[in-house]
Amino acid sequence: MYQPTNRQAANAAFVWPALLAASASEMAAHFAKQFTNLAIGTDGETAPRPKWTTPHRVALELVTVKLRDFATQSRGAPCLLCTPFALHGSLLSDLTRGHSLVAALRDGGLTRLFVTDWQSASTDMRFLGIDDYLADLNVLVDEIGGPVDLIGLCQGGWLALIYTARFPSKVRKLVLAGAPVDTKAEPSVLSAFADGTALEIFREVVRLGDGLVLGRNMLKLWGPTSAETEDIKRLLESEEAPGSSGFTRLETAFRDWYAWTVDLPGSYFLEIVEKLYKRNEIAAGKFKALGRRIDLTSVKVPIFLLAARDDELVAPPQLFAVERLVGTPPRHLRKVTADCRHLGLFMSRRVLHEIWPDIVDWLICPPAGGAQRSRTRTPALSASST
Repeated sequence: MYQPTNRQAANAAFVWPALLAASASEMAAHFAKQFTNLAIGTDGETAPRPKWTTPHRVALELVTVKLRDFATQSRGAPCLLCTPFALHGSLLSDLTRGHSLVAALRDGGLTRLFVTDWQSASTDMRFLGIDDYLADLNVLVDEIGGPVDLIGLCQGGWLALIYTARFPSKVRKLVLAGAPVDTKAEPSVLSAFADGTALEIFREVVRLGDGLVLGRNMLKLWGPTSAETEDIKRLLESEEAPGSSGFTRLETAFRDWYAWTVDLPGSYFLEIVEKLYKRNEIAAGKFKALGRRIDLTSVKVPIFLLAARDDELVAPPQLFAVERLVGTPPRHLRKVTADCRHLGLFMSRRVLHEIWPDIVDWLICPPAGGAQRSRTRTPALSASST
């Protein structure tokens, strides 16, 4: 099984921390042991919804998603940040000052930045599937006016890749960060767990939620309901000292984000488990989106791949498999491995300061290449290729 290089950091992971060294059968046994948490239900407490940090406006609101407009100018290529629709909310992209990917992208030079803010599912949304979210993503792109540069984070990454293959004329460049694409390329905690757990158990999770996957219940099941102060500092790589007023504000922001969860439509959740993890349909060329089979070789846009070396959820080969699956010429494909964990890709002060500005440079430069803007900083990479 894939093991993150940094064992200390891996053991402090906030999702499935006790399962990092377990086999698929052991993970399934752990799930069964903890399954009563779902059957018993929640304690009725709901964490308050955290607030966005960077000023913006809501440009469009659908049942499934809000389009948040962070543009600072009316000119420039539009960029849509496709956040993950998973256990936690889209605010992982704008946690707090100094740890905001949105701010890093704007400070780097993106003048027309938009972000997907996926909404927690209500009971009447329980039958929505991947196609419904893909169709609404298409509505957002049309509202912005394409072609757009698309940045997909984690679970938002495979959705962005599928969208690019389905609507190639609407995407100019594609960035994928910590995104599971070929889930069989090398197992991670998440992929091994999904693969080793019977689909019937996941269906029971949906049944217990009356057609939804309830986020606050899943938080109890998957990982700790809180994190240690030192773990938060290590993850975010803050310059503030624990106990200082600055770190206290940062720690509060992270805990508020972590405690607030979203509910997922049961159909959407089961499709992800079955199609992405159990059958690996994206990499196998068998995934169908909005009535058409997705052929990744038809994707020829420039692509930037960003992986985390110590990623406890997405083994880097699961993302880097994109290189051999798409039709993008090698000269238009870049891949970088950051020395961090999964959430560090989006929240670490160091990664936001040292890696994402280079990605912005890459987005702004013409597709054929050209001189990068000069910046002075220490690389935060453990490996890279162009």
